[in-house]
Amino acid sequence: MLLAIYFLNVKYAFEGSQWPIANSQQPKKMFDYDKWQEIFNTIAKHKLRTGLTALGVFWGIFMLVFLMGAGNGLQNGVNGLFGGHAKNSVYMGSNRTSLPYKGMKPGRYFSLDNDDVAAIRQNFGEEIAYIAPRLWMPGGNVSYREKSASFDVRGDLPDLIHIDALEVHQGRFLNQLDVKNKRKIAVVGREVVKALFEEGEDAVGQYIKLRGTEFKVVGVLKSNRRGEEAVDDEKTVLLPLTTVQQLRNQPGQIGWFVCSMYPNVDVGIVEEKIKKLLRDRHNIHPDDERAIWSDNIQEEFQQITGLFTGITVLVWFVGIGSLLAGVIGVGNIMLILVKERTKEIGIRKALGATPGSIVSMIMMESVFLTTIAGYLGLACSVGILFLMSKFMGNATAFFSNPEIDLGICLLALAILVICGALTGLIPAMQAANVNPVIALKDE
Repeated sequence: MLLAIYFLNVKYAFEGSQWPIANSQQPKKMFDYDKWQEIFNTIAKHKLRTGLTALGVFWGIFMLVFLMGAGNGLQNGVNGLFGGHAKNSVYMGSNRTSLPYKGMKPGRYFSLDNDDVAAIRQNFGEEIAYIAPRLWMPGGNVSYREKSASFDVRGDLPDLIHIDALEVHQGRFLNQLDVKNKRKIAVVGREVVKALFEEGEDAVGQYIKLRGTEFKVVGVLKSNRRGEEAVDDEKTVLLPLTTVQQLRNQPGQIGWFVCSMYPNVDVGIVEEKIKKLLRDRHNIHPDDERAIWSDNIQEEFQQITGLFTGITVLVWFVGIGSLLAGVIGVGNIMLILVKERTKEIGIRKALGATPGSIVSMIMMESVFLTTIAGYLGLACSVGILFLMSKFMGNATAFFSNPEIDLGICLLALAILVICGALTGLIPAMQAANVNPVIALKDE
């Protein structure tokens, strides 16, 4: 052993190098150039093995970040279909009855009216923030000068702007005076303006004709939803509800209504209360579930939110699994490295190297490998998400703006580096416990 140490010292003296040994006679360095040179030499000596190990770490963090960004893009796309629509709302309307009641046969049809809306406001005013009944206008052929086209024409109330995914793009929305005075005014969507007016022409203040009656355009609406839903929203002409009731000769009648609740109000509970009230007012059997239909938006949104929560958990599960697989690969390579350098480590300890210097040497290589591979994987995944967001934009209805939070990216990278250090600790401790005499005899 002494002879081997002697020749090794002669070799290093001839090459002008020194052992990177941390002992009591050698001051500690802020940056140990020899250790880093040795790490790079080891990586250069085993390029294929190091590359495959780094690929595992790279792929792990790449998959985690990319899947999270894609999941967020999917969630943004679906949420974009709702736009600014009130999530705590419910739609309700009437159907034919399915059960006999108080001498009346099943199959009876009944209509909702303004008195029903007033009763709902009176009984549930502390829970319902806005309520907007609606009545459709048949034959929606709208004309302006020589141009004409068919659109959805309906009667609404001012509360609709607080519930639906609509914004005033130009002019104003319906108000209470319009409803009270049954004014012949209209609020149109942007698609209506495109179809009937010349480019650059101001639609507000102009008169459009519907069923032989002229209506003054007082406002232009735009939808804050995306895709075809937004286009459909903007292909509408809104009139005061009372005006449509008068034109249809159906005073007080409505087709259906939508109402939104105050915060922290359970829509499902209020929904059942309203149904009970309407059944009592229109002599409907208490167990007749078909007579009054409803569409609970809060319930639908909660289901979608639960779905994306499950997707997020799945993404974290798959991503962390990939990360662990890559980090474990680094640990295995470090074990192989320690086995290959058993004699060298024994000589280091014989020359006075402390266990701490041996541990730091192995862990530095493990942390360096995981950090570089992890950073490259993170940069590639963020870059691809950025390109997807830039070139795809809002082109697809169910996918939009695949983004990832910077804090989560840094957290994932930090977890990766910590795991790399921990996996390097086991082979490092094994190297620190090497017996110099036994190590020099190792084949």
